Amino acid sequence: MRWTRLAASFLIGVVALAGVTQWRASAREAAAEAAFPPSGQFVTVDGLRLHYEMSGSGPDLVMIHGASGSLRDLTFSLRDQLTDRYRVTVIDRPGLGHSDPQPEVSLLAQAQAIKAAVAELGVTDPIVLGQSYGGAVALAWALDANGTGSPRALVLVGSPSLPWPGTLDPWYRVTSTALGRAFAVPLASAFVPQSYVTAATRAVFAPDPVPPGYEAHLGTALTLRRQTLAANTAQVNALRAELVTMEPRYPGLTLPVELVHGSADTVVPLAIHSGPVAQLLPNVTLTVIDGAGHMPHHGHSKTVIDAIDRAALR
Repeated sequence: MRWTRLAASFLIGVVALAGVTQWRASAREAAAEAAFPPSGQFVTVDGLRLHYEMSGSGPDLVMIHGASGSLRDLTFSLRDQLTDRYRVTVIDRPGLGHSDPQPEVSLLAQAQAIKAAVAELGVTDPIVLGQSYGGAVALAWALDANGTGSPRALVLVGSPSLPWPGTLDPWYRVTSTALGRAFAVPLASAFVPQSYVTAATRAVFAPDPVPPGYEAHLGTALTLRRQTLAANTAQVNALRAELVTMEPRYPGLTLPVELVHGSADTVVPLAIHSGPVAQLLPNVTLTVIDGAGHMPHHGHSKTVIDAIDRAALR
């Protein structure tokens, strides 16, 4: 009887925790979406609704954000420095920001969705900038090139491009399975404090400082929604295996590629990614920003803009 009572108490506790977790996660999600509603418009392709902003005039430039983020990262300061000479489209990747999730989380599936979405908006042959994970999506787009809508040039900023040694951090290892995601994602959504998100943001920028007002603009609370966490963990966990299959195809990419990378980037290290991939791409320029971290499009935006302008002329 004693064990029966203990088992019953444990079960009640689990059910109660699950209920509190779901309630708290839902409340935090509602607050985040009220504070940071969609800032742009929506385009639907093959039943998938994607959130985007388009502004400026000139040659088309499509910008793709990194992991855990949204188009807000690219509208904080970079986008408005470009709209005087480019028509800039920024778009939330599937499952992040205010875009619908995809059943298929691969780089290619995301690239094809974004390509179809911007084509609906009249964008053809764009320069494609990808920051961090977004650069891997841009590479997949270029590798899938076939006619109208293919990138005319790539600008990859702190982007993963080659398989790395070792494993991902514990969060991604826990969420690498469906069971792990089922437990970890709701708990993180419900209980991770904002102070942790702030510390994580500082770590991503380091050694560069986080620009004043960045967190308030980005809407970091959006990153803790269950849909966003689930999509992001699935995408990042699949990344390394996808890069393994992409690497042998890089020598066949003849379009202009601008690589911009911080020498002090510890998130996507230069020596593992942009450094060696520059030896594989036949039409590449590598710009290393001495002492910069993973987010040079903020603290070193002129260098990134110069790379975009070079890509437009090549």
